[in-house]
Amino acid sequence: MNIKRAARASRFGGFARLAALTAAALLAVGIAACDKAAAPSAAPQFRGIDITGAEYGRSLSLQDQYGKPRSLADFKGKLVVVFFGYTQCPDVCPTTMVELAQVKKALGADGERVQGLFVSIDPERDTPEILKAYMASFDPTFVALRGTPEQTLAAAKEFKVFFAKVPGKTEGSYTMDHTAGSYILDGNGKVRLFERYGGGVDALTTDIRALLAIG
Repeated sequence: MNIKRAARASRFGGFARLAALTAAALLAVGIAACDKAAAPSAAPQFRGIDITGAEYGRSLSLQDQYGKPRSLADFKGKLVVVFFGYTQCPDVCPTTMVELAQVKKALGADGERVQGLFVSIDPERDTPEILKAYMASFDPTFVALRGTPEQTLAAAKEFKVFFAKVPGKTEGSYTMDHTAGSYILDGNGKVRLFERYGGGVDALTTDIRALLAIG
């Protein structure tokens, strides 16, 4: 009789231990699931193309519209939006600059942490005086950069930007085909995003705000 009781007790103890282990396992899974659900996403979801870690767009040294040598180091601590274009561009270039100016306003005080850089791909016609007036028509804080044809080509190559002169209908006239998107660099001068042309003010504002939030 004592042997039977011991056997039943042993079986009962085994069931109890199994139940306890099962409950502990389920509790651990539940806690892990809760932690996973509560943990925020480590990487922000950008609207543009995330090119963090790209081995290009690392340097840019040209003269600004006032003839002063400028480089990316001059804007350390700011989010820099780099766009390659030309002042006689009929649509893409002015639209891009207008949108960037609108983004700066939409960001309020944080807009002071955003620097627009317009790199001329047409130094032949984009004189310093023309670039001064062009930047002033969008935002007085925007900086235009200009170099020799050789310097311009080197800068475009560094940012993987395409441009080419297209002959116009009259002798000596021409337009410029070029990459229409913008690059966004973080406060350390590292390229982070490529924004396609046509994305709109809301998408650009969202991406810039997200980058500002992570420093």
